[in-house]
Amino acid sequence: MATPDVLLIETQKLTAELIAVGICTDQNFPAQVMHTDGAITVGMSNTNNLAITLKNVPYSDAYKVIADERAFSMRFIDGGLLQILYTFRTGELVKHRLAFFPSPDLLEYQNNAEIYDTDELYADITPLNIVTTPLRFDFDKESFVEGEHPMCHLTIGQYKNCRIPVSAPLTPHAFVSFILRAFYNTPFRNLCADLSVVSPKLFRTISGVEHQQLYLQACGT
Repeated sequence: MATPDVLLIETQKLTAELIAVGICTDQNFPAQVMHTDGAITVGMSNTNNLAITLKNVPYSDAYKVIADERAFSMRFIDGGLLQILYTFRTGELVKHRLAFFPSPDLLEYQNNAEIYDTDELYADITPLNIVTTPLRFDFDKESFVEGEHPMCHLTIGQYKNCRIPVSAPLTPHAFVSFILRAFYNTPFRNLCADLSVVSPKLFRTISGVEHQQLYLQACGT
């Protein structure tokens, strides 16, 4: 069963492993926090300005606030930011926020491709035709509305009604490995394809209506 302790240990291991191979260059080590309302959160302890990405501001401004306020779990070598945050109530997972905010400016690497192309850590970010787009996997039991708001969904970009159904909440390993495979494939394959797995797969939450639509299949559900 995925408990706060299990998710904390998995996130700690992932962070340490990505630091060791050089992909993660800055971090706020995950913590388990008990709140006055009884909720337990696991992940980044600084949750200030999480709503900045929902406001009508340019992405570059939202990214700067997140970076300046250090409201992230990990910062990758190219400036990409990861947020990992789980919420439990009475021992049950009720919410998660797993977000990837790529750097809005990769010109340093793209304009000096002859330097960075030789380093496998940068191999996937030097092409000039890259368009950076934030991604967020949200899980929220209380916000579920059949046909409108999936319990677990993927949001691409800043589109407020972009909610692609996902069959189940994601573990830290499932989320981090997805981001690495998709956006840092070269260093992932060469340096960290065997990241630690601690948590079991999480419970299936997709509804019958969503199952008839295009949706994402979470690992093992």
